[in-house]
Amino acid sequence: MSERDGYENGVPCWVVALQPDCHAGAEFYGALFGWDTHYENRFFTARLRGRDVAAVAPLPDTKPPAAWITNIYADDPDATAAKAREAGGTVLAAPFDNSQGRLAVIQDPAGAVFGAWRPAGVTGAQVVNEPSAWAMSRLDTPEPDAAAAFYAQVLGWTTEAFGPVTMFRLPGYVGGEPEQPVSREVVALMSQADAPARWIPDFWVSDADGTAARAGELGGAQLAGPFDTPMSRTAMLADPFGAAFTVTQMRLGRGTPGSDAPAA
Repeated sequence: MSERDGYENGVPCWVVALQPDCHAGAEFYGALFGWDTHYENRFFTARLRGRDVAAVAPLPDTKPPAAWITNIYADDPDATAAKAREAGGTVLAAPFDNSQGRLAVIQDPAGAVFGAWRPAGVTGAQVVNEPSAWAMSRLDTPEPDAAAAFYAQVLGWTTEAFGPVTMFRLPGYVGGEPEQPVSREVVALMSQADAPARWIPDFWVSDADGTAARAGELGGAQLAGPFDTPMSRTAMLADPFGAAFTVTQMRLGRGTPGSDAPAA
């Protein structure tokens, strides 16, 4: 089930690296993950086997720091943005239409930014849960209880403890992989961490140590690890512009969750 042809409302569906130089960013990630990158409409679409896996795009005119943004599928981005305001969040970009669909950019009360996206003519990530593909996004936040309440109100997510992290679940959803040891309702993770609050994507790799070393050779940095978990070996990295992401090498075979839980 590593190939996807669509997503349900409330399910993370796409990740975008916002870069001050998206050409240099696409070169870095293409070399690191073996992605083919296609430039059109001022951004790069990254592909594996001809299927979309992620995007690398220029920073908006407000020039925030480089970062990975997780987009969550929204049947109605306008309604999602309204719920976010009611729940104490901030709408950084009101819902707008572009060549890829309709998007609202939202900041939760602790400062983590995500997109509420209704694709048009595209499906989101078409390959997940395999080496060089996105597997799961994790919310690092100093206020996990407040975050749990916010995402419950805005997206209908529930929470469940899983070791040192919290799993976000979307009741009734069937995603992930059949072999995973936790509910297939899991759509994201949350970890308590010092500020800043942020969403961080995790990508599966065949060799976490080798990928971490390669990132440094390409101008990136190792922020933490590689370190072992019961099911994986993981490293937190940054690209040359400072956008953080993690890479995970699974130990127990394909379909076991990366970074402690399965992909959406």
